[in-house]
Amino acid sequence: MPFDASRPRSTRRRGRAGLLLLLVGAFLGGGLLSAWLLRHDGSSDSAPAAPATPSLPPASGTTGVAALLPAPAAAEGLPGEPGAELVDSRRNAVVVAAERTGPAVVSISVTQIRYVRESPFGLTPSPFDDFFRRFYRGRVYGQEVSSLGSGVIIDARGIVVTNEHVLRDAREIKVTLADGRTMDATLIGSDRTYDLAVLRIEGQDLPVAPVGTSADLLVGEWAIALGNPFGFLLNEYQPTVTVGVISAINRDIKPEGDSDAIYKEMIQTDAAINPGNSGGPLVNSLGEVIGINTFIFSTAGGNLGMGFAIPIDTVVRVVREILEYGRVRQIWIGIRVQEISQMVANYFGIRDRRGLLVWGLEDGSPAAEAGLQVGDIIRQVNGRPVSRASEAQRLIFGAAIGEEIRLTIERDEEQWDVSLVLEEAPAD
Repeated sequence: MPFDASRPRSTRRRGRAGLLLLLVGAFLGGGLLSAWLLRHDGSSDSAPAAPATPSLPPASGTTGVAALLPAPAAAEGLPGEPGAELVDSRRNAVVVAAERTGPAVVSISVTQIRYVRESPFGLTPSPFDDFFRRFYRGRVYGQEVSSLGSGVIIDARGIVVTNEHVLRDAREIKVTLADGRTMDATLIGSDRTYDLAVLRIEGQDLPVAPVGTSADLLVGEWAIALGNPFGFLLNEYQPTVTVGVISAINRDIKPEGDSDAIYKEMIQTDAAINPGNSGGPLVNSLGEVIGINTFIFSTAGGNLGMGFAIPIDTVVRVVREILEYGRVRQIWIGIRVQEISQMVANYFGIRDRRGLLVWGLEDGSPAAEAGLQVGDIIRQVNGRPVSRASEAQRLIFGAAIGEEIRLTIERDEEQWDVSLVLEEAPAD
């Protein structure tokens, strides 16, 4: 009942006394109930409960907190050891694929010579270097630097594939296997345009990664990137494994700056590719190499989930060329073209500026044999419109000697298709 100051004082006193009695009764009743529960928990009414005895740690030697914890209960319905089937289920496709390819992934340590120009203010870079370089040329000297990369063994003869930029200007190359063996490596050949290099190492019982194909890749299927992003810094040679999916295929990447490399039909993945992973394999869920990890798109050097790998079919073709010829043979068409500027269009009376103008032909070349003439306009290459020489180069990039390409030619406002058989460029 709410407190009412208008009630008589005696009434208020009796109310307080009743409330106090109720609280005391509840306290005593709870105590008696607790005592009754303690006495009747597994014991008879007549026999008093035995005093509790603290449990001692097991005699097996387990001490500390773990000795006082209950042993884990066996999973219901699982045969053998507790959780045996659960342990087996952890061996998923990614685990098996990594185990299949991992032993063939190698760390590559490269000693390079980097040429630097001495600063007029000493060896430390200065913000005034660019200004004073006009008046003070400075001494150019070579400086040894070390870099790390990854690679993968694809042949039992000790053939290792990696990126060309990993080995560029190398003086010494060492390869370390996942089992800790370190070997000197010999550079067989490399190609800047494809950004691929082939090494050879000498050793017994070399692990080999199974090589798959990039012709049947599925967007969304598992992609596993392996490599050694920190190499010897961790004093550990087992490759790092990152997992994602094939995000896209046939990605053509525009060249950066004055780069000689052409990245065409690249595999895009969100599997993390970190610095030092360059040259390592991209693997499918079967443990087959489907690409060579090459670069990432990044704003600050970290992974943004946009990594790119060279398709393994391209890699295999380049490796075969290097093993057989020591280099990648350059294809030859024997044609010189230029873009159709407004001035060129006005001079030749060209109404449609799309395409490439033929201004030179080499005698005996595939283009000359196909009947091309100076003044012809190349409208398409392999069915794709072109307006720049770089576009045409990218469209025929990757074609092998002996293959055909198709050109759509316009002459006197008439168009037709011609086929050229690619030949090897003659020696200078």
